[in-house]
Amino acid sequence: MTEADRLRYDVLVIGAGPAGLACALTLKREKPELSVAVLEKAASLGAHSLSGAVIEPAWVDRLLPGWRDDPLDIQVPVSRDRFAWLSHGRAFRLPTPPQMHNAGNWIVSLGALVRRLGAAAESAGVEIFPGFAATQPLWDRAGALAGVRVGDLGRTREGAPGPNFSPGVEVRAGVTVLAEGCRGSLSRTLIRHFGLDQGKSPQTYALGLKELWQLPPGRTVPGSVLHTVGWPLPTDLYGGGFVYHLDRDRLAIGFVVGLDYEDPDFSPFEAFQQFKHHPGLVGLFEGGEILSAGARTLIEGGYPALPTLEMPGGLLVGDAAGTLNVPKIKGVHMALGSGIRAALHLIQNGGPEGFDQNFRHSEAGRELWRVRNIRPGFRAGLWVGLANAAVETVTGGRVPWTLTNADDWRSLKPRGPVPRPHRRYRTRILPPADRLAFVDLAALHHEENQPVHLQVADPALCVSQCSARFGNPCTRFCPAGVYEIVTDAGGSRLQINAANCVHCKACDIKDPYELITWVPPEGGSGPNYANL
Repeated sequence: MTEADRLRYDVLVIGAGPAGLACALTLKREKPELSVAVLEKAASLGAHSLSGAVIEPAWVDRLLPGWRDDPLDIQVPVSRDRFAWLSHGRAFRLPTPPQMHNAGNWIVSLGALVRRLGAAAESAGVEIFPGFAATQPLWDRAGALAGVRVGDLGRTREGAPGPNFSPGVEVRAGVTVLAEGCRGSLSRTLIRHFGLDQGKSPQTYALGLKELWQLPPGRTVPGSVLHTVGWPLPTDLYGGGFVYHLDRDRLAIGFVVGLDYEDPDFSPFEAFQQFKHHPGLVGLFEGGEILSAGARTLIEGGYPALPTLEMPGGLLVGDAAGTLNVPKIKGVHMALGSGIRAALHLIQNGGPEGFDQNFRHSEAGRELWRVRNIRPGFRAGLWVGLANAAVETVTGGRVPWTLTNADDWRSLKPRGPVPRPHRRYRTRILPPADRLAFVDLAALHHEENQPVHLQVADPALCVSQCSARFGNPCTRFCPAGVYEIVTDAGGSRLQINAANCVHCKACDIKDPYELITWVPPEGGSGPNYANL
């Protein structure tokens, strides 16, 4: 590799999400002489960004002064806040938990916010490289993180250089900031390499699915926010739905399911579609059209699972670290705040040393500590979880214990003679008809001949042990139909439809044998979410 194939910066940020861009923008504004670059695997900024998203605006006000007067494509102040428990046929209003109060908050498109942050960062002098997927860490002579290698382009499915092959480049930096979002592949590698999760609770995750709808005129109440628990989930399964009324007769609807569920026959995608068919919701969508759809995992372990946020040569911010506040159902403000705090720490201290304690002692760290027991409390079921959440809220988290999580991949129970519960699902009449139609709404782009980025360590085990024990749950927990068991004259085999992948990473988390590893495909591949 020649010197021309190497790039060097003072600070390198991996991931152009809210945490990464907040960090890069703050660095350049506070210390313009620093050279700062951001690598983003998506083809354009915001293309892989998906969130609810109701946000607390304070950090956005700091980063983007005047943004309220120059609206994003989706930017609606919350006007009404409701929380409900759904039975099979009815909705029962519940008191809104204090953490979920949204007075003063805004419903936005995370993708639109990311694009605005990216424009501000570029104006400040940050170099942003979309379509650059960081695949490998680089080390200095002392074993510290020294940057990343960007993946090759133009390899064939077999891994050989194709006619348009272009080798990856090395990007080196004094400090590398990992801001990849939930279950980042480099972050996962570095957490393991440096033992940053030693002594921490296992991480836990959820899968979120979302659709953006255009409805007939007059059907929405702009700014109305609804969160639900209950049907179609059983009381032993953590999760719920959300419905956000936007402007211009648009509506965002989504569903979140904890990936610590036990039933191998459960399908998060089907639960989401059933949620839309609740009698209190289905009428909203008649005559409407889905504009965009997608799925993404959420990192929910909270303070007990928070890894050490610093390492030699680098640090973790945002969802790469696990800063989502689950009871609030909000992570954007935590991502922005952690990115800003990381930038100020690097300027003041010259390196990552001390950032972990800096964050934990900050208001953001204390916010996570106060709610540390709420998410693991739901492992005992919905009603125990709500009761525990009430106790934690009243005491401000000042109880003399800290609950822990369990590995999501260990939670599935084998199929057996005990029949699965009848789910009382309804006949579906609303689009999308199936998961392939859902995938079309994500505007995916993967070259069919590129290397498969879903690596299965032992495919034979899938059709022997996993099929008999769990019935191949990957064919159900994946919301995009990536995994398929095909039977032909040669027997049964696992078929991977990698071009369907929406990069949610549920397979990397939920596979009961930990056989599946998600790695970044070619830079620029993946979904192209429109205002999710």
